[in-house]
Amino acid sequence: MTNSLEVIWRLDDITMRGTLTLPADDGPFPAVVLVAGSGPTDRDWCSPLLPGANGSGRLFAEAFADAGIASLRYDKRASGADVVESARALFGKLSMRSHLEELVAAVGVLAEHDDIDAARIAGLGNSEGTLHILHYVTSQQDTPFAGIVLAAPPGRSVGELLLAQLALQAAQVPGGAELMPAVEAAAARYGAGQPMNVDPRLPDSVKMVLASFESPANLPLARELWTENAAILLPKVEIPTLILIGCKDLQVDATADGKALEVAATRKDNVTFAYPPNANHVFKEDARPLAEILTAPGTGYNEDGTHLDPEALKTILDWLHKVFI
Repeated sequence: MTNSLEVIWRLDDITMRGTLTLPADDGPFPAVVLVAGSGPTDRDWCSPLLPGANGSGRLFAEAFADAGIASLRYDKRASGADVVESARALFGKLSMRSHLEELVAAVGVLAEHDDIDAARIAGLGNSEGTLHILHYVTSQQDTPFAGIVLAAPPGRSVGELLLAQLALQAAQVPGGAELMPAVEAAAARYGAGQPMNVDPRLPDSVKMVLASFESPANLPLARELWTENAAILLPKVEIPTLILIGCKDLQVDATADGKALEVAATRKDNVTFAYPPNANHVFKEDARPLAEILTAPGTGYNEDGTHLDPEALKTILDWLHKVFI
């Protein structure tokens, strides 16, 4: 039986909260710090933008504990129970640096716990969280990671990735493809440091996504994120690294992003790649054909009854055990 503890710490006068999950045996244990993806995604990898509370972050933590590995997962300051208070304090201050500071603080809390072997801590990030993991390992830190797992890292810039996602969605609706030049023009203006001036003819859902990159509350993070690319950072990583992209992922592409990352890892024997065929963006198993998944994007993530992809989980656990030996 696993043991989960609520942990609380302060960062820049803001309360941070996380869950430390320990195996049933006696420690000290190897451990993983879990970093959630973009937006208001919480420690369990749940989001108010998606239905359900069965998040992959919690499921990974429980599976790791069953395998003798502890973990810490935490609410980013723009998510979780304190999101309203935190958002007010962080308005216009969110940045890649502020996310890195959250991760540094979380690793410090984990490393100081009596049941944790601080020499055997790995980082596991999902989607945007992979970028924060990469920034951690490519900078000087008091507690170095023994290895990192990058789950659905972008092999292209986030701006390019966003355009690819919107094009995929547009192709599913009548007349959607004809609107993509207007989306691309707005993105080009943003990339040049200008206002997007979004075409009012675009669907509200698309306008909302684009507008999020210009929201004063999200700056400067959004502008920094636009050009972030895991393939640029990967060559600087010297520790054991596992990269997974699910073949049922609608946000990061196993072919396009995977190929770019493989090129970036050329002649780097510390990097391992895996492409589980039925894993989606949050590494839940989804056996549906891609064409069917495209008709209902966002389903199969956090709903009751969803479960981690067995092949992805086994790959991660086998790799972690080798790193922690």
